[in-house]
Amino acid sequence: MTKTEFRQRRSSPRLKGFDYAGPYAYSVTCCTRDRKPHLSHEDTVDAILDYLEEISGELAFSVCAYCFMPDHLHLLLVGTENSCLAKFMTLLKQRTNYAFKSEHGDPLWQRSYYDHILRREEALRDVALYIFENPVRKGLVADYRDYPFSGSLVFDAKEID
Repeated sequence: MTKTEFRQRRSSPRLKGFDYAGPYAYSVTCCTRDRKPHLSHEDTVDAILDYLEEISGELAFSVCAYCFMPDHLHLLLVGTENSCLAKFMTLLKQRTNYAFKSEHGDPLWQRSYYDHILRREEALRDVALYIFENPVRKGLVADYRDYPFSGSLVFDAKEID
C-alpha cells in the first residue's frame, strides 16, 4: 500500500442514520497505529485509564468492561440520555493520542474504531465476560482474573462469574 493509498479516507464503519446518542450499550474496539504493542506497558495503560475515567464522567458513560490487549483496546460502554459515543471516542482518542505522542513521539491510535450496538437480548454480563476472556483466547493468561490490564469502572470484574 502506498502512502497516498494509506492516507485516503476509508468509508466510516458507523451506521447510517443512527446518531449514537442516548441510553445504548456499545462494545467498542480500537487498535493502535500499525498494531504496535503500546498497550502492553503499565504506564501507558494507567494513563489511558485515567482519561477513560475522566471522559466517562464528563460524557455520562459507564465503563462496564475494558481490556487492554497489546495492540488494541476493548470497551463495554453504557450511555445515558445525555451520552454520545462519537464524542466519547473522539475525546478519548484525541486526549490519549496527544499525551502519548508528546511523550513517545509516535501516534497511539489508528484511525476510527469498531463498534457494536448491543441488542436488548444481549446481556451486559456475557459481553463483559467475552471482553475479559480475550487474553485467555490469545494465550496471554490461563484465567482472565490474572490479566493485569482488564477490569471495570462499575463493578468488581474479578467476581463476574
